[in-house]
Amino acid sequence: MVAQATGFVGEYLHTVDLKGRVALPSKFREALGPRFYIARGLDNCLFVYPSEEWALVLEKIKNMPLNHREARDYQRYFLSGATDVEPDRQGRIVLPMSLREYAGITKDVWILGVGTRAEIWDKEVWDRKKIDIGKTFSTIAESVTGV
Repeated sequence: MVAQATGFVGEYLHTVDLKGRVALPSKFREALGPRFYIARGLDNCLFVYPSEEWALVLEKIKNMPLNHREARDYQRYFLSGATDVEPDRQGRIVLPMSLREYAGITKDVWILGVGTRAEIWDKEVWDRKKIDIGKTFSTIAESVTGV
């Protein structure tokens, strides 16, 4: 399980077929395991969590204060859009239409490794976002503690 020891890293270009299926990078398959979770992410991408990491996310969500409207709204939106998936023998998963619509995914996607999770981005959206981040990466790096 190399990805668990080093984290999910890299970016991989894949295509979503007409049935909404996409193949996962082979480097991610073992670390994600036979069943894992996909949810609406931030910045209009999809977050992909191995079961162990999903359990940690759920624990944090469970500890959100129920008396805060923002916490309830976050719980509702994030969890109602989440789904568990199992890859087929070719390593493909079906991305539900609701998640594809949320992320603006039509055909080509970037699947990124970002540490404890993977992200799935519409190709054009990630291409633009990556350029924007690249322009200010040094400034961003200076403002992030612990890097």
